[in-house]
Amino acid sequence: MATTVTSKGQVTIPKPVREHLGIVPGSKVEFRCAADGSIVIEKADTSESSRFAKLVGIVGPGLSTDEIMAITRGD
Repeated sequence: MATTVTSKGQVTIPKPVREHLGIVPGSKVEFRCAADGSIVIEKADTSESSRFAKLVGIVGPGLSTDEIMAITRGD
């Protein structure tokens, strides 16, 4: 499969390749050089892309609005 490089250096990943790799809009991809000199494209593992992503959902439900209001009002 061939594709054309735009003046900005962009290419369109052919649909069969996107489907095979599970690439959807917003997905990140990685390019790496293989030992034989070829270039490999892979769907990036974004599970550790953000140090904050690991923290999502670990704090718990937190205080209710009524509890927060009682604290701020001094009730």
